[in-house]
Amino acid sequence: MILVTGGTGFIGRALIRHLVESDYEVRTLIRPSEQSPDLPHGIPIEAAVSSLSDERGIRAAMVGVDTVYHLAGAEWRGARADLMKTDIQGTRRVVEAAKEAKVKRFFFVSHLGADRASAYPVFKAKAISEEFIRRSGVDYTILRTAIVYGPGDGLTTGLARILHSIPLFFFTPGDGQVLLQPLWVDDLVTCLNWALDDKDTINATIEIGGPEFVTFRQIVELVMQETSISRTIISLPPPYIRGMTVIFELIYRGFPVSVYWIDYLAANRTCSLDTIPRVFGLLPARISNRLGYLRG
Repeated sequence: MILVTGGTGFIGRALIRHLVESDYEVRTLIRPSEQSPDLPHGIPIEAAVSSLSDERGIRAAMVGVDTVYHLAGAEWRGARADLMKTDIQGTRRVVEAAKEAKVKRFFFVSHLGADRASAYPVFKAKAISEEFIRRSGVDYTILRTAIVYGPGDGLTTGLARILHSIPLFFFTPGDGQVLLQPLWVDDLVTCLNWALDDKDTINATIEIGGPEFVTFRQIVELVMQETSISRTIISLPPPYIRGMTVIFELIYRGFPVSVYWIDYLAANRTCSLDTIPRVFGLLPARISNRLGYLRG
């Protein structure tokens, strides 16, 4: 049995679909909520209801589990996120429960740039979470990924929503020349799936990204081209963009861009271009070939 935390998220839904299609039995951890969980449709999975602060609930979800994919995090909540409670303490509880349950393998999706000394909260939280996992004694695989895109993501889908909602202009932090290495979501979950049978990835921290370096401005232009929406791109100092984002997040629930997404654009987020082909034997997709889901 495989347990996936964060199974209702953008990456989690894609991962569950791949695992079930590969004939694995999958259980997902769902936080208590009055709303129906956004699980993949038509896919047979078990559901365990527990928050990441409920140690007893997490232990119950681990019964019969031999592999954990830990994807749950709070950064999608933006200014409302509690990274200490969800990302740091939540990861500690999940990995401790996994050790107690004698789980054989623990997978964790982190970010390029994760560093305990980082000035940015998400990257600091991811690095601390990584340390809990490394010190747990459970065999692990940590994938530090470049920014991930696909249907329902926070990058391209979020950009398309902003372009549609705001007329005439699009504001970019700085000159928009920060380098990114967008990774197609299906390529990421394929790596997570294939790593399960790859002993060389045990107890390894691997940095992965897409097959090309592109600037943030180029991504905005690709999204405009795919959606047939034309806007004048205007550069603003990053602190202004950050302040505007925090305000909009607090006013509008479901605002498509989070303050942590802005932090991701504060520096180049790239790694070696050949890691996925070399380690996983997979040729990742170029972003210009995978944006058809934005049409209409």
